[in-house]
Amino acid sequence: MSVRTEQSGQRVLVVGAGPAGVQTAVQLREQDWPGTITVVGAEPHRPYDRPPLSKAVLTGKAADSAFDVDFDALGVELLLGRNATGLRTGDHEVDTDAGPLPYDHLVLATGAEPIPLPGAESGLVHLLRTLDDAERLRPVLDARQHVVVVGAGWIGAEFATAAREADCPVTVVEAADRPLAGALPPEVAEHMRRWYEEAGVDLLTGRAVTGVRVGAAHPRVVELADGSSLPARAVVAGVGARPATGWLAGSGVALGEDGAVLADERLRTSAPDVYAVGDCASFPSARYGRRLLVHHWDNALQGPRTVASLLVVGEAETPPYDPVPYFWSEQFGRFVQYVGHHDDRDELLWRGDPQGASWSVCWLRDGALNALLAVGRPRDVAQGRKLIERAAVLDPARAADPTVPLKSAVR
Repeated sequence: MSVRTEQSGQRVLVVGAGPAGVQTAVQLREQDWPGTITVVGAEPHRPYDRPPLSKAVLTGKAADSAFDVDFDALGVELLLGRNATGLRTGDHEVDTDAGPLPYDHLVLATGAEPIPLPGAESGLVHLLRTLDDAERLRPVLDARQHVVVVGAGWIGAEFATAAREADCPVTVVEAADRPLAGALPPEVAEHMRRWYEEAGVDLLTGRAVTGVRVGAAHPRVVELADGSSLPARAVVAGVGARPATGWLAGSGVALGEDGAVLADERLRTSAPDVYAVGDCASFPSARYGRRLLVHHWDNALQGPRTVASLLVVGEAETPPYDPVPYFWSEQFGRFVQYVGHHDDRDELLWRGDPQGASWSVCWLRDGALNALLAVGRPRDVAQGRKLIERAAVLDPARAADPTVPLKSAVR
């Protein structure tokens, strides 16, 4: 029996109908997988993209963000409104709230779920992760209500931006001493504090939230660790996300301390015939010498290509998965992009004036470009990504000159 004939009788089950799950199905067909493909999603909605939720969908500029994919033409079965509740790897079955589903190959693409804030379980706190979340928040913006946003990370800044565009009074509360504390060093993040002030947002840092309750004079009261409180018409939590992998408990699929599926260099899990892509999985990066957990859209698009290739043509023709991470954010009238991965060992190099409208930051290790953050400088990102892939060594003096194309700063 030929490999292709054998594959034609095999079933690929994808659990998760977000970007990573949809792209897995699309890539399998584009790479000529001849067997069946079934995508299981917990939400009842047709699969949709998530970045527009905090932008066009939230502000009413778009009704939804459904993927432009003809699943019927691709021969992909969609099973929506089904929650995965368990995995029995020995039986090659996924348990759902509508009964078990068999598989020959299983792709885990369940993404991440928001870290809850005290009060969220009683409906006092809004999240912004799903289409339904965005729909529930639109009336808040339409009514121009005062909003308290908990968390000054990427999603908190994006929601605050949308709320200010809708003329809502906004207060952002952050437990750390600066915005984006988990993503950027102080010397970079401090320059972003000014963005909040310019947008008319009241940013409170070093203030941890302990709970949210119903108030006597206000619909919501946000309680802080220092004993003070903030009144609000609505509260939105943006304090981070964690891999949505709780349903894998007892399955034999190895998870890290962060809850992520421990995938290998070709996105295979510890269980036979089980793979993992997107926000729910970490992978070893030879480029950065560590395991990466990347909660960003680009990772959800790239990983499925590797899994599809592995299933269709095999390991020998599938290179290890080691992308240069990339993400972007629109906040307070600025287009922010980040490429690569940095840590405390890297040398920070400014490229332009952070007080200006456009500037970049480079992180170098032994002279080689490791990561780059750009504000309003997309060309730096496009060139920087290629330089990171090449481990290009830069001349620091030329790289620090914003008038010199980054590619021209290579030694």
